[in-house]
Amino acid sequence: MNISTAKAHMDIPQPVRKSRLANPGWFLVSPSVALLLLWMIVPLGMTVYFSMIRYNLLYPGENEFVGLENFTYFLTDSGFMPGATNTLLLVGSVLLISVVLGVLISALLEASEFLGRGIVRVMLISPFFIMPTVGALIWKNLIFHPVSGILAYVWKLFGAQPVDWLAHYPLLSIIIIVSWQWLPFAILILMTAMQSLDQEQKEAARLDGAGPIAIFWHLTLPHLARPIAVVVMIETIFLLSVFAEIFTTTNGGPGYASTNLAYLIYNQALVQFDVGMASAGGLIAVVIANIAAIVLVRVMGKSIAGYSTLRSNDATLSEITKSSALINSASANTCATKRRPSASPSRQRPTMRSSRKGPEDLPALPSRKRI
Repeated sequence: MNISTAKAHMDIPQPVRKSRLANPGWFLVSPSVALLLLWMIVPLGMTVYFSMIRYNLLYPGENEFVGLENFTYFLTDSGFMPGATNTLLLVGSVLLISVVLGVLISALLEASEFLGRGIVRVMLISPFFIMPTVGALIWKNLIFHPVSGILAYVWKLFGAQPVDWLAHYPLLSIIIIVSWQWLPFAILILMTAMQSLDQEQKEAARLDGAGPIAIFWHLTLPHLARPIAVVVMIETIFLLSVFAEIFTTTNGGPGYASTNLAYLIYNQALVQFDVGMASAGGLIAVVIANIAAIVLVRVMGKSIAGYSTLRSNDATLSEITKSSALINSASANTCATKRRPSASPSRQRPTMRSSRKGPEDLPALPSRKRI
């Protein structure tokens, strides 16, 4: 670089970086961001503060600082381990039921054509829009009731003794109620995802001789991998805080048989009036929910990415195999054509003569007479 080039380069004005404060966009967004921060930070800060003091509504004057004592009491409480176990069983069972039945019902609705299919879809989705308290009351008084319930009538019809489901099988009853409420959500997401499946692939698979099970396993199920991950993550977040169904039907009993963490926190706060221990339990529940969400995002993301890569590699390999097969068949046909004996003279194509005429073929011009 010579001196003139360096001077010309120095004379070029450099772009000036504007600070973020000079952009008027932050001023327009700041009210909503500040409101969101206050909406989140203020309750969280108060919960942390209450978890560090002895705050019992029965003893309003004793609010001294106790540190982590509330966390210790909550973790060593007799209802913590049953509550944590019931929470895991409830979440896992509802996820398994909703995903498996959601995939099967969505596949059946998509594969079958019958009169009134739209009405059936609306009826399958409608339980999701019923309030949890109303749904729990319906199951408690109309289905699970040992005297006037539908199941009691069926048991009596076969000569059996009716079962008090909420007393003998409380956790199973809660799982059935919550699954009935969240199964329509899975059906809605999966049925919508199935409508975007390429029908040409299914038709090509049928032409190749694939049956319904093979089409479902190799085409439909891989297509539903991402919607299933969405259903699992969203339902997990909400199922960790199930409360209305337990409060309406069993009240966490008998004993701790149907108590989860959400109901245990309610019991500490509004039954025993120990706000400090309930605040500690709320923070522990938040930590558990965040850990579960992180694990689900990591595991589902890796599984979906690996399965998509495997499917893409299989598709690429199948395309390469098909291309090589086509090339081999084309080359075999070419060789067969070259080795084929020439046809008989009677079947040979006649050669086309040129339409152009030579000088000898032109008619002679009349000679001019001399005058």
